Amino acid sequence: MTKLTEKRLDKFRRQDRMQAGSLIISLFGDAIYPRGGAIWLGCLIQLLEPLGVNERLVRTAIYRLVKEDWLITQSHGRRTDYALSPNGIQRIEEASKAIYAAQSPPWDQQWRLLMLDSLISHKDKERIRKALIWQGFGQWQHQVFVHPGADLPMAMTLLEREGLGHLQQHIWPLSAQTLPHSPGLSNKEVAANAWDLGQLATSYRQFVKTYQGLIDEWPEAPAQRKHVQNGNAFLLRLLLIHDYRRLLLRDPGLPLSLLPDAWPGQAARAICTELYQRLSVPSETYLGEYVQLADGRLTICQSLFENRFRMC
Repeated sequence: MTKLTEKRLDKFRRQDRMQAGSLIISLFGDAIYPRGGAIWLGCLIQLLEPLGVNERLVRTAIYRLVKEDWLITQSHGRRTDYALSPNGIQRIEEASKAIYAAQSPPWDQQWRLLMLDSLISHKDKERIRKALIWQGFGQWQHQVFVHPGADLPMAMTLLEREGLGHLQQHIWPLSAQTLPHSPGLSNKEVAANAWDLGQLATSYRQFVKTYQGLIDEWPEAPAQRKHVQNGNAFLLRLLLIHDYRRLLLRDPGLPLSLLPDAWPGQAARAICTELYQRLSVPSETYLGEYVQLADGRLTICQSLFENRFRMC
């Protein structure tokens, strides 16, 4: 009996508010996308039921994800598959680069800047600020948003996706080795001023505390496990990636050279990598026997799964 695993699953089941949509996105990104990106609705309901996510919550969340262009429907007689839309696939692929990377990319010593002109209204500036902070940009002074590695054309595309494309005439994309109005500051000090990393560090430490002890419950070379153990491996893997993905949504993705010393995000990534790899065989055994399409066909895991946490 894996006591800490059961404890983690029970804690998730007992939470007051269940964000089923976010959990389903984590499930599609981690388990369904490598298997072709589609699943029968009935199978999806059964996969999530052991976590206390009931059928009503699943159906409501799925309906919203279709409306938000994450998913599309594919009917087969009286049954329905739900598959990632082209937009959903793009979002999953973008997120996967951060989630499953083996390490943070090195920094090229160039800051990416988005400068706002003085003609933009306060209301529009605030809308842009919220969207860019969500993308991981930090605010530098009053009219400049910065990031050490952002893809500026993609940043502008994402602003357009948020309905802010008409404001792009007020935004100037630039790159620079030093930031304006930063005399005498090191790049690490600039980062400390542009981003509030304290709360994020606390959250990473909590992630480490939650999952570090679970590694010993899942040996690297286990004996053949029972079906219920394989099922628990899948459920734990889902929660592991779900929690880690939510952390990364708040993480600006700064290179290690700009982060505080002993940054807990490194420990969190190492623990996530180790536990994920130990859960891979039993969880994939479970998914291979269970995940099916509306026409009854079982899904097959594709080769991209093997590269997870090996990408740089």
